[in-house]
Amino acid sequence: MNARGALGRYGEGLAARKLAEAGMTVVERNWRCRAGEIDIVAWDGDALVVCEVKTRRDGRFEHPMAAVTPIKAERLRHLAQRWVDSHGGPPPGGVRIDLVGVLLPNRGAPLVEHARGVA
Repeated sequence: MNARGALGRYGEGLAARKLAEAGMTVVERNWRCRAGEIDIVAWDGDALVVCEVKTRRDGRFEHPMAAVTPIKAERLRHLAQRWVDSHGGPPPGGVRIDLVGVLLPNRGAPLVEHARGVA
């Protein structure tokens, strides 16, 4: 695994922990199909949450929360539908797309932000 992949996996681990601390149940990580990948799939009560995780080092590139463009949001909606179709249909609480941004400063603890319903 390269450095970028390791950084992404580290951020996804922090994101999964953040979601669990918020009371969600993580059911899958890095779910793949021909159309792409969902970083984290979780349950928030009876709602399915498809979560995109973006990890950045402090001072490099844009803030992680700015990384979900309209094109990326549409792709996430499509992937969410693919997951639902392959797992028995829509959940009673609907489907929500969240974003977890992980910012790794040069010093100190990572900053983990969770935004609900971004797409």
